[in-house]
Amino acid sequence: MTTAGNPSRTRAGRTRVPLWRRYELWLSILILAAAAALSAREPFFIVDLRERVFDAYQRLWPRPYIPSPVRIIDIDEESLAKIGQWPWPRTRVAEMVAKARDAGAATIAFDMLFVEPDRTSPRLVLPRLSDAPPDIEAWLSTLEDHDERFADVIATVPTVAGFALVPEPSPARPLLKASFAFSGESPKPFLTRYSGAVTTLPVIVAAAVGNGALNVTLAQGGIVRRLPMLLRLDDQIYPSLVTEALRVVQDVDTIVVESAGGSGEAALRSATGITHVRIGAFTVPTDAEGHVWAYFTEPVPERYIPAWKVLAGEMRPDALAGMIVLVGSTALGLQDMHATPLGQVASGVSMHAQVLEQIVNGIHLGRPDWAKGAELVLLLGLGAFVLLLGERVGAVLTALFGGFAVAAAVGTSWYAFSRYALLFDPVFPALAVLSVYIVYSLMRHLRAEREQRWIRGAFSSYISPHLVDQLVTSPDQLSLSGERRELSFVFTDLAGFTGLIETSEPTAIVPVLNTYLDGMIRIAFDHNGTVDKIVGDAVHVMFGAPIADTRQADNAVACALAFDAFARRFAEEQQAKGVPFGETRIGVNSGSAIVGNFGGRQRFDYTAHGDAINTAARLEGANKYLGTLILVSEDTVRQCSRFTGRPVGDIVLKGKSRPVRIYEPLTEDSAARPANAAYLQAFEAMVRGDPDAKDRFAVLAAEHADDGLVAFHHHRLSNGEAGTTIRLSGK
Repeated sequence: MTTAGNPSRTRAGRTRVPLWRRYELWLSILILAAAAALSAREPFFIVDLRERVFDAYQRLWPRPYIPSPVRIIDIDEESLAKIGQWPWPRTRVAEMVAKARDAGAATIAFDMLFVEPDRTSPRLVLPRLSDAPPDIEAWLSTLEDHDERFADVIATVPTVAGFALVPEPSPARPLLKASFAFSGESPKPFLTRYSGAVTTLPVIVAAAVGNGALNVTLAQGGIVRRLPMLLRLDDQIYPSLVTEALRVVQDVDTIVVESAGGSGEAALRSATGITHVRIGAFTVPTDAEGHVWAYFTEPVPERYIPAWKVLAGEMRPDALAGMIVLVGSTALGLQDMHATPLGQVASGVSMHAQVLEQIVNGIHLGRPDWAKGAELVLLLGLGAFVLLLGERVGAVLTALFGGFAVAAAVGTSWYAFSRYALLFDPVFPALAVLSVYIVYSLMRHLRAEREQRWIRGAFSSYISPHLVDQLVTSPDQLSLSGERRELSFVFTDLAGFTGLIETSEPTAIVPVLNTYLDGMIRIAFDHNGTVDKIVGDAVHVMFGAPIADTRQADNAVACALAFDAFARRFAEEQQAKGVPFGETRIGVNSGSAIVGNFGGRQRFDYTAHGDAINTAARLEGANKYLGTLILVSEDTVRQCSRFTGRPVGDIVLKGKSRPVRIYEPLTEDSAARPANAAYLQAFEAMVRGDPDAKDRFAVLAAEHADDGLVAFHHHRLSNGEAGTTIRLSGK
């Protein structure tokens, strides 16, 4: 099998493709660039994916609860059952505030709205008479107003009232109790803008020291991950309930808002927006929109004091001493429940309390300005790593090393969270790089398939499909090295071929010869043979290479019989057409040979060398002297699991000194005929040196004049020869 070298291919069979034609490389780079652009723009699905990763971190490592000066007076289900359904009379709420005040509460902040007047107030219960005499009007004005009573009580303790901002326009405007100072660029463009508000009654707000927004920020899926420290109503900035509670408890007037560009930081920051909110002694890091990341704990009972216990005086005397007290409800019926990153449901008041706790304890989840830049560098670095490695070590090792790199990135992100409470996203960079790897590997696979199709197209007409498959799957095995292996060989030759060529027109004989050779090659392939060479009309086939075959001898003999059956039919068909197509002679032998690629880089021949090949060739030539068409050596017969045939003799081939036992293979039908049994008896007599052998072969020759082997033995015995040793003088 001779193959010309292709200068565009390496010795290993891989194509050297110019860089500008490396479509998989350029497409992968394009995908990497697109992923980098997406990462920079942060569309909603990337943000959602990233925050779900951070949720998982919180579930794995929730904030440990540290006792803090923050408590919740909880209007829970038990309190509603004991005291009555909500809303309670404002006098009852005022009583609760007075109890908290007397217990030493530092600040009381209401995580609830008092939008409408108390309907249980006597002034509202007794109807006003528009035409009542003046003395009745004066009497009605002396009746108690519960809202005023409530306002009087909250004026005796630092209190924060609440309001809610809404997107729908409304005329109501919350009373601003705090003042603001700004460091850096104006924070207004970065704050979520609202158009309306739902406010607490003015009489109550007037008595309170602070007024803060109760809003929480719902992310994708209704999860609360961040709470606002600041909000914007039209062109005015307002504090949140958390911010206002911290301001009031410290008795400070001004909230300082730091934005990018403040304190000479412009050159150091890659992002714009709000960076910190400073309230007295507390500096709170925020995202660009002024939100603080909520770092939740598992549910902690110590955080809550049921409202009924406060009213009944059944709490510990020091339970509220020096505390920031939030008044709110965890009752499901009041519908102030939201999902948290821990996969739990929590009330709004507990979320505000937890954010207050983490601020007071100095525990902040932070996502630095440079986090996005670091993630982009990670994305590009991993992508370049995968592409460069893929060019050198292949897909499997690239996946292995890439997996280690991604695992290292995830591990680093987790370490930053668990050790320093920093938020870095390793998942989108990893997914982007995985996409690059998949596309790159897919494109390389498609290129490999194109190469495989090229190899199949170039070689399948000349070599065994087994060798084609081996070239496709392992092209690096086309080296110049070889190996010694036990092989079987079949040599064929067309009798009278030279004369046929000389007496025939090329246009007539070439199609006939090609059809003959095509049939022979197809038979060789059907029997797992590798067509070593086609020399004119001769076909040289080897078995057991390049794929080892434990049935190589059986396949070789079966192939020889199939060659003979095909050649006989083909010759008869051509002779019927007037083409003097001769008979095909076949030799089969097995033995040790060296097989491999012989030649140079530009031209090499995958073939075998050894005496076993020469013997097969000699056997093919011996047919014309012995009157046979197929001869098989004893070495092949010995390796067959089952052989059907008759012995020919011990032949001393041309160029050999030692005889080789030779057999003629037969089909099952031929072997079962009486003539074959008679031949075996005559041959056994010849082996014994029995003179009767001559007569036996004479009878067989008379009865089977078409049996060339019988005629050969009859002739040699008639000329005085004896025994089974036959010395051939020709090839």
